[in-house]
Amino acid sequence: MGDGKKIKIGIIGGSGFDDPTLFENQIEREVTTPFGKPSDVLIEGEIKGVPCVLLARHGRKHQYQPSDVNYRANIWALKEAGCSHVLATTATGSLVEEYKPGDLVILDDFIDRTWGRKCTFFDRTEGGPRGVCHLPMRPAFCERARQAMLKAARAKGYACHDKGTAVVIQGPRFSSRAESLMHRQWGGHLVNMTTVPEVVLAKEAGLSYAAVALVTDYDCWRENENSVSVSEVLAMFSKNVRKAADVVIDAVQILAADTDLTYLDGHQDLVCGAIMLKE
Repeated sequence: MGDGKKIKIGIIGGSGFDDPTLFENQIEREVTTPFGKPSDVLIEGEIKGVPCVLLARHGRKHQYQPSDVNYRANIWALKEAGCSHVLATTATGSLVEEYKPGDLVILDDFIDRTWGRKCTFFDRTEGGPRGVCHLPMRPAFCERARQAMLKAARAKGYACHDKGTAVVIQGPRFSSRAESLMHRQWGGHLVNMTTVPEVVLAKEAGLSYAAVALVTDYDCWRENENSVSVSEVLAMFSKNVRKAADVVIDAVQILAADTDLTYLDGHQDLVCGAIMLKE
């Protein structure tokens, strides 16, 4: 892709992108993949002239809990739609005092505490890729896309942290206090339920992937802190979701203006070098 080919950006999240004047020339497309159907239709269009594809991670009616999201179908569908990048939004709880509710965080690492989720395309699914992919996950996220999001957030004047390790729990329940304290001891900054396997699969697909996290609460590790509640999370998310959407929208423009796309070739080369295949 370093030959000047245009980029196309997938956006995973949904909330904050429902303004019809923002997402122009919309076409809804229902697709299927070798791994099943994605969470919802793909909404293809343009954001300020840049081709984009919008996908609601949990479905537009939020009908899929985190462990039931078909992450493989979601990423595969975006890849098949021609996306070179995926920019994601995610609601998170904070595990450190300085990451305050309402703040944004550009994730740079994760700790996986999920189980039973399909974390690779290379599992002999008919129509899927062949071999076994031992994918390195350092760095976990695309640095070029991360920096685009960070630049966008700072240009808006939003409180935004340039790094954050997300501890990804299975859900749908929230953490116990003992778990929350353990996650802090492990070095986690945030806790959520969806970054894994999404980030892993995007990297396995050779895509440039970055995520902006919106801090909604302090989880339950603080002394005298009430347990986190759905109403609290939804209220903070609704109040500040526009910030995350603004960051994605402006990051789309920053990435589209970049004339050096050789880093995308690097993502593809990394995957090719990680596959073990016997004829």
